[in-house]
Amino acid sequence: MERPRRLRRTPAIRRLVREVSLEPRHLIQPLFVHLAPDPEPIPSMPGQHRHSLESLEEIAGRALAAGLGGVILFGVLPQEQKDELGGGAYHEEGVVQQAIRRLKARYPELLVIADTCLCEYTAHGHCGVVVGDTVDNDATLELLAKTAVSQAEAGADVVAPSAMMDGQVAAIRRALDAAGHKEVPILAYAVKFASSFYGPFRDAADSAPSFGDRSTYQMDPAAGSWDALREAALDDAEGADLLMVKPALAYLDLVRLLKERFAKPVGAYLVSGEYSMIKAAAQKGWIDERRVVLEALTGLRRAGAQFVLTYHALEAAAWLTSG
Repeated sequence: MERPRRLRRTPAIRRLVREVSLEPRHLIQPLFVHLAPDPEPIPSMPGQHRHSLESLEEIAGRALAAGLGGVILFGVLPQEQKDELGGGAYHEEGVVQQAIRRLKARYPELLVIADTCLCEYTAHGHCGVVVGDTVDNDATLELLAKTAVSQAEAGADVVAPSAMMDGQVAAIRRALDAAGHKEVPILAYAVKFASSFYGPFRDAADSAPSFGDRSTYQMDPAAGSWDALREAALDDAEGADLLMVKPALAYLDLVRLLKERFAKPVGAYLVSGEYSMIKAAAQKGWIDERRVVLEALTGLRRAGAQFVLTYHALEAAAWLTSG
């Protein structure tokens, strides 16, 4: 009789036969930053803040000390400073550009990723140039490329286009190369769905669309794996260095699919709604937050994610370090 339980009998045996590892280096901490003098808590994301430049330095230092894989930055602007073309995304003194310079000056060894999109900076909240009631794909490419170059000029180690415009990776690669940044990798939000799990992020970044939604350019959750493969293949061919699936837990099958099909690192984004649901249930005492988070992250690693963007990164690193 086969007895699989023999290999589960003691902690020592379980450790011996484990195949999946989870370490702080696999985790990336998303951080929101604004130009206000003080950090502000985000009610829909307990434990997360819109950081000032000063508090951003402090938490980035904690991320480095914890051994995280890095941080990714999202800028937040007050509505009165936004415009139709998202100028704050590519301004030399934009909030993310200032933040990158400060972090790289203080922590040169910290991996700093810049989210490359316009939605946090446009008055209408969409990810590109709006003409009538439509986002103009090709007009948006120029501004995304301009944003990526400005982020690289500020010192970003990686740029991460998330707007889901057709051809955005190719446009950004051409612009980076032409500006002398051939060494800067592109982390493509290759498979990004028009998901209901983004609600708390849009609250945090004040980036909800003022009309319509993003379903004409972000992916349909019911489309099927063919759409994910097509999007990933296009970004791969256009020069993406890393591919990512967003959200994470509802799309583990696609993480595995990309891992099997592409000879490039594949990551996943455990998004704001996934984070907030776990936090809310933990605050109610319905789940053990530590165990649920580590289980979710381990599942993503098992599916093939070489790195995970998660708002739990710092907490998870502390749990892993403490055993």
